Amino acid sequence: MSEKVVLEHDDLVRTLRRIAHEIAEKNPDPEGLAVVGIHTRGAVIARRLHPLLGELLGSEPPIGDLDISFYRDDVGAIAPKSQPVVHASHIDFDLADRTVVLVDDVLFTGRTVRAAVDALFDYGRPRRVQLAVLCDRGHRELPIRPDYVGKNLPTAREERVNVRLDEVDGVDEVAIAEPAGVGA
Repeated sequence: MSEKVVLEHDDLVRTLRRIAHEIAEKNPDPEGLAVVGIHTRGAVIARRLHPLLGELLGSEPPIGDLDISFYRDDVGAIAPKSQPVVHASHIDFDLADRTVVLVDDVLFTGRTVRAAVDALFDYGRPRRVQLAVLCDRGHRELPIRPDYVGKNLPTAREERVNVRLDEVDGVDEVAIAEPAGVGA
């Protein structure tokens, strides 16, 4: 499978800084803001955005992470060896009257975000939910639109966007992989 790297470490740093600026601009009150990352890589990205937001807002908003494994609409249709790894969710603050910025790595069909919103509402009712994604690759199946996008990546439906983060994968990069058998 061949891959084309579209973002490297420095690009990711710049992109996350820009997203943090956009979030801070739209949400100048750190008391009314919270950041929640979707496991796994969305949670890592949220942890990277968090101190940047603290710098820009003068105070760090609360941060949490969310596991959506049991909220997915395809969990029963996934082959047993491909079942998601379940992580604990951590939302140790009140969501009421807050704008929650939900953070994920790649926005594709919108099903992960739908599951994340369902999971989030089990913890409370935020005033508003905004969506920040590192990459938007299109091909939506649900009417979901991000508020903050690091990079729009036009892709074929069969292609795969691989986000690799140092904390999980030992390298910072985003690559587009062609489907098996293409370009060989």
